[in-house]
Amino acid sequence: MKPSLQPGVSSTVKVGIDRERTISFMGEKARVYATPSLVMDIEMACRNLLLQHLDAGEDSVGTRVEIDHLAATLLGMQAEITVTLAELQGRAATFDVSGNDGVEPICRGRHMRFIVDVAKTEQRLAAKAQKAGLAAGLA
Repeated sequence: MKPSLQPGVSSTVKVGIDRERTISFMGEKARVYATPSLVMDIEMACRNLLLQHLDAGEDSVGTRVEIDHLAATLLGMQAEITVTLAELQGRAATFDVSGNDGVEPICRGRHMRFIVDVAKTEQRLAAKAQKAGLAAGLA
C-alpha cells in the first residue's frame, strides 16, 4: 500500500444504465437498474479507487456489502456512484457509498474490501483447489 491510501480519499464514477444492468422479470416497461448490478458497480468503483493507491502485485477482494437500494433508475439514465474510504485497519478497507441518478438518491451504504497480495492469494487458492480435487482446472 502506498502512503496516499488514507481515509477521505474518494471517487465518483458515472454508470450508464444499459439493458444488461436492468431487471427483466417485470417486463419491458419496468426495466430498472438491478440491485446485483448496482452492487457490482459499487464493488468495481471501490476496487478501482484502491488500485490507485496499491503497490504492484496488490489487489483487493470484497468482504461485505451493506446497501440500501432506495429508488429505481430507469434504463437509459446515468447513475453517479460516490465511494469514500471511511476507515483503513491494516489491510481492511471500509467505504461509505452513495448514489444518485440526477433525479433522486438511489443508494447509500458501506462496502468492505480486503487488500491482498495476488501471488500469495493464488498460492492459497491453488492449495484449496488441490484439496478439493480441482487442481488440474486451475493450472
